[in-house]
Amino acid sequence: MKFSDIPARESVKRQLKEMAASGRVPHALLIHGQSGGGKFMLARVFAQLLHCEHPGADGEPCEVCAQCQRHRSGSQIDTLMVFPVVKDEKHRAPVSDDYLEEFREFMRLSPYMDFDRWASSFDKKNAQPQIYVSESEALERRLAVSASTARYKIVLFWLPEKMNEAAANKLLKLLEEPAPDTVFIMVSNNASAILPTILSRCRPIEVLRLDDASVASVLEERLAMDSADALAVAHVALGDVNVALRSADATSVSRLFFDMFVSLMRLAYQRDVKALRQWSAELTALGRETEIKFYDYCQRLIRENFMFRFGVPAITYLNRQEQQFSQRFARFITERNAEAIIRHLGEASRDIAGNANGNIVNFDFAVKMIILIKNY
Repeated sequence: MKFSDIPARESVKRQLKEMAASGRVPHALLIHGQSGGGKFMLARVFAQLLHCEHPGADGEPCEVCAQCQRHRSGSQIDTLMVFPVVKDEKHRAPVSDDYLEEFREFMRLSPYMDFDRWASSFDKKNAQPQIYVSESEALERRLAVSASTARYKIVLFWLPEKMNEAAANKLLKLLEEPAPDTVFIMVSNNASAILPTILSRCRPIEVLRLDDASVASVLEERLAMDSADALAVAHVALGDVNVALRSADATSVSRLFFDMFVSLMRLAYQRDVKALRQWSAELTALGRETEIKFYDYCQRLIRENFMFRFGVPAITYLNRQEQQFSQRFARFITERNAEAIIRHLGEASRDIAGNANGNIVNFDFAVKMIILIKNY
């Protein structure tokens, strides 16, 4: 992998390249920022660059030397992986090496490091992966041996905020007295949750929110999505590629929500109370979690239809199907009713989440829409 394979992040790439070229590499580097932004890919390329025997003039690893080939195959013995794992009957004192093959496959399938996907891969479904003190103890033993094939022994540390207190205190000793050939590259989604004494010993590099166009380009490349649809999904994902990929995968759910939204608006406009009661029952039958997601979807579509009226494509994020509907529907969403509709949607979502009767909540909102849709 090269830096050029990672979208955007030019400022961070430049900093990492300059570190490697100058040889002024901090013993502990913290790459932090929003999840799903490609931080771990940056860390992996940086580790490969530090080991590369013939880095290019452009600051990229050569990809052909023995070290680069070892990184590609996952057999670079001076690169240690640390990541959250689960304690179970088989692993009473778990360490990352117990799950190394599974983690390599996870990195291949989910290069933007979807933590929810990693957590769901364990047999013990209710457990939250974390980093235990057994990890820090094993790391201490492994770092006592000098690098054998390269200049640096590198620790790629995913989600240090998942360390329990004992593990964090043990790791602190390693950071306070680092071996001269050891480099920690930590990647965090939530730096504020890391032990302050550990934070103070790291050089931080913040990775800002990924722009919508870059997220959309990932969707287009990986899923062959239409550019307009990809941009609409990217906008809702707020810079998190993993959220965007999950949203794009849920095409059948999105289609269901769209159909339910269109049906609601048409029946409310027609003032068909009997049909709205049936609509409410159908929504309730989908289950509480789906109802909440539906109301979230409706709030987005109301906002987008309000913006659609301004005729500025750059500020609207609708897929083709939604856009075709909005060409006729947007005129009904104005300053007079948009805020009230969104408020009632939020109240319905809150009531459903609070275990209120779905039939009552959904029908109540549907009847309110009869008045709201006419008040434009």
